[in-house]
Amino acid sequence: MARQTVVTRVERLEAHVTTLEELPARIDALTLPISQLREEVRAEFSATRTEIRAGDEETRRVLRDEMHTEFGALREEIHSSNEETVRSLREEIRAGDEETRRVLVEQIRAGDQQVMDHARVLYEDMKATLAVMKEGQSAQKQRRRRQ
Repeated sequence: MARQTVVTRVERLEAHVTTLEELPARIDALTLPISQLREEVRAEFSATRTEIRAGDEETRRVLRDEMHTEFGALREEIHSSNEETVRSLREEIRAGDEETRRVLVEQIRAGDQQVMDHARVLYEDMKATLAVMKEGQSAQKQRRRRQ
């Protein structure tokens, strides 16, 4: 590489310095647009936050309404199901009660019949015992008469 002359080097250095001297003015020229951009971004973010909050509130309202509707429908379904279950259980209990009554009536009748049969046997035994006693008394009376 050829050696540069002092003049060339100074000229180049002056060109660089001139460019560097322009930088503050160029930076100052950018300060306002950057500041405006900052304000616009801040405003847009604020608007976006406001829209998000409004969307959140709308979502909450819609979900609340849907949940209320679903809970109401679920409540009705449970109520209907409970009524059907209660009706079914009542029918089963009535059927069970009727069967229990029928069995108990049969058992009571069978027990009554056994008691009556036993009472008849006892009655017949008592009649036989009384007849034997009566015969014994008659025999005693006859012996007394003979004596």
